[in-house]
Amino acid sequence: MTEQRDPSRWLVLVVRVPAEPSRHRVAVWRELRRVGALSLGQGAWVVPDVPVFADGVARVVELARRGEGEVLVLDAAGRAESDTARLEALFTAERSEEWAEFLADCGKFDAEIDKEIRTGKFTMAELEEEEQGLERLRRWHRDVKARDVFGAPAAVEAERRLRHCADRLADYTERVFRALHQM
Repeated sequence: MTEQRDPSRWLVLVVRVPAEPSRHRVAVWRELRRVGALSLGQGAWVVPDVPVFADGVARVVELARRGEGEVLVLDAAGRAESDTARLEALFTAERSEEWAEFLADCGKFDAEIDKEIRTGKFTMAELEEEEQGLERLRRWHRDVKARDVFGAPAAVEAERRLRHCADRLADYTERVFRALHQM
């Protein structure tokens, strides 16, 4: 059984990795960003203490170790309710930025489908490209949704837009099928 943690508790990661070679610092930084850690400044990062972040924290520790660095992982909670609320707000603001970028890419996907329909480009190659685009959106949505433990407001719209993109691809697929199988 998976241990459930209190989402009002946090893990603070104090990261120190030598400046050279820079690839190790960059790898750690990229992993921190990938898992959705919130930067508190100068090597201090925070994530909610919930299971979805455990593997990412372990990868950060391993990457730092490989670069002859270290990560101190500390349990934390706000001293006052306002501290916890502030961390949640900062964390959710970052997820909101991710959702905004996701929604913009959904718009690009939609525009691309419109363009292909307008120009009558109903080929298997184009269909495969659009399928890959939708699959990328689905992975992105899954990843952001997993990190969005406090429920950013845009998450509902992101879900709706992803369904819309899937519907658009289904329609486009039907058009490609008809165009390729006309007698």
